[in-house]
Amino acid sequence: MIQGISLDLMEFVEINILPRYTAFDRAHDLTHVSRVINRSVELARRVGADINMAYVIAAYHDLGMSGPRAIHHITSGKILLADARLKKWFSKEQIKIMKEAVEDHRASSSHAPRSVYGKIVAEADRDMEPEIVFRRTIQYGLSHYPEKNKEQHWDRFLEHMQNKYSTNGYIRLWIPNSPNETYQKQLRELIEKPDELRAYFDRLFDDEVQKI
Repeated sequence: MIQGISLDLMEFVEINILPRYTAFDRAHDLTHVSRVINRSVELARRVGADINMAYVIAAYHDLGMSGPRAIHHITSGKILLADARLKKWFSKEQIKIMKEAVEDHRASSSHAPRSVYGKIVAEADRDMEPEIVFRRTIQYGLSHYPEKNKEQHWDRFLEHMQNKYSTNGYIRLWIPNSPNETYQKQLRELIEKPDELRAYFDRLFDDEVQKI
């Protein structure tokens, strides 16, 4: 139970929305969405936003993983907008804001989130604690590229780290003084130390392979 969330809203989400994540890969499963929800609510409290809205945005943010990943954020927004059941708790304008926030959560988005709610879910989705970032990257690779051998997974892992999380990476943070600022610094330092990064990869990769 999350303090401050409408109990009937929480019941609706837990029964009708969250179970849909069991069909997704391990990088976008119930563990991931639960972390995004908790972080979103925490950030909403910090900035004075509506925690019920932040909760629903986080719960719906990756439902579009049921289709093509490249447009999952757009698909997720459409799913939220089309869910007439949300009218029980939210106004038409609130639902529009939530739909846009879901669309804006993707790390590679070419524009800044359009509202504080988009910034909240985008920041919450960037769970940048190094070991979590590394493990989720490996989980995604194993789920989507099972034909690759370990060295090929390492090459993919390293390219992803450099493109997304390095000093020149595309990821952006939107909430000042969030824990992600510290984690981002740690990630960048590790990316500059390939031997340490490879040791992290080897340990986590072997652990994930054993779980398959």
